[in-house]
Amino acid sequence: MRFIPYGNHCIDSDDLRHIEAVLFSSRITQGPKVGEFEARLAKYCQAKYAVAVSSGTAALHIACLATGLKKGDEAITSPITFVATPNAAIYVGAKPVFADIDYDTVNIDPGQIEKRITRNTKVILPVHFAGLPCDMERIYRIAKERRFIVIEDASHALGAEYKAGEKWFKVGSCRHSNMAIFSFHPVKHITTGEGGAITTNSRKLYEKLITLRSHGIHKDKHTVRIGPWYYEMRDLGFNYRISDFQSALGISQMNKLANFLKRRREIAKIYNRYFEGIDGIEVQRVDSGYISAWHLFILKIDYRRLHLKRQSLMNTLRKNGIGTQVHYIPVYRQPFYRRVFALSPKDYPNAERYYQRALSLPIYPRLKDEEVAKIIRSFKCIIS
Repeated sequence: MRFIPYGNHCIDSDDLRHIEAVLFSSRITQGPKVGEFEARLAKYCQAKYAVAVSSGTAALHIACLATGLKKGDEAITSPITFVATPNAAIYVGAKPVFADIDYDTVNIDPGQIEKRITRNTKVILPVHFAGLPCDMERIYRIAKERRFIVIEDASHALGAEYKAGEKWFKVGSCRHSNMAIFSFHPVKHITTGEGGAITTNSRKLYEKLITLRSHGIHKDKHTVRIGPWYYEMRDLGFNYRISDFQSALGISQMNKLANFLKRRREIAKIYNRYFEGIDGIEVQRVDSGYISAWHLFILKIDYRRLHLKRQSLMNTLRKNGIGTQVHYIPVYRQPFYRRVFALSPKDYPNAERYYQRALSLPIYPRLKDEEVAKIIRSFKCIIS
């Protein structure tokens, strides 16, 4: 019996050929493939610039640094996200502030953002949860009125789209933000093993990100005049570079992205058709004007009503060869955040309600129709 994980990468012989070509070339890092990958990503997202880095976390970190976010500042984000999102604000000395979610979409609620604004607010960090875009038009309006910076955490949302006015925008186009960050972890839409990227339309931010990615080192007209060996470290940066063979894999994966997204949407449609009709189970609401990338497929299960316990359900499914997960434990529940920021679950009723019910089902491009049927059939047996 083949075990079905909740998420999985999709790498084939064509990807291996791309990687092999770089491994046998003269440059396996700091070579031309990084720039090719960045150009490909920027074009796909309809943004001017992209900066590829070693992970989505690295992308979040230097995006926060590039804004000038610092000690005493606050960044508003969602409590339903991986810890890397708020951690990035802490890395630069700032304080993460959580705004409750909209229970139906599981995305940050713009109304709650407005309630959390203080004189120290400098950044809004919306998270496109499970691949569903946030209400970026409204969030950007809130930010623009107050001159805040907006950094989209689009780790789940490569290929997602949303409508603003009469136009459609790709997540990552940065038409309603200053930057957007992506993750290329193996369970994401494309993978580079580990890796991430930032897109932006700002030349100033782009140049800052490039510097921060590589130790804060500058090589420009000034350094060239002094000599070909000369460089200057003008900022405290990091070694967040991505390699050329990872970038070659990223380019190859981008060739398949349309098919990856198509398959994810097919699977989500099958799940929605079945689970939407079951009392005690809700699915993530996708309103008109939004196209999800379906990184995750989330069920919100009223366990009490269905006389179930989440742990027992997950264990039974696992015995049947089906992996599930909970995305995510709310950040305010983590021991570090409770200790340092004295956060209370009572302040986030929608996030709490969601967390008590959340369960992620398997969804990834190589998931077969018969495996989807097995998941539904196993679920049906348990709840009937």
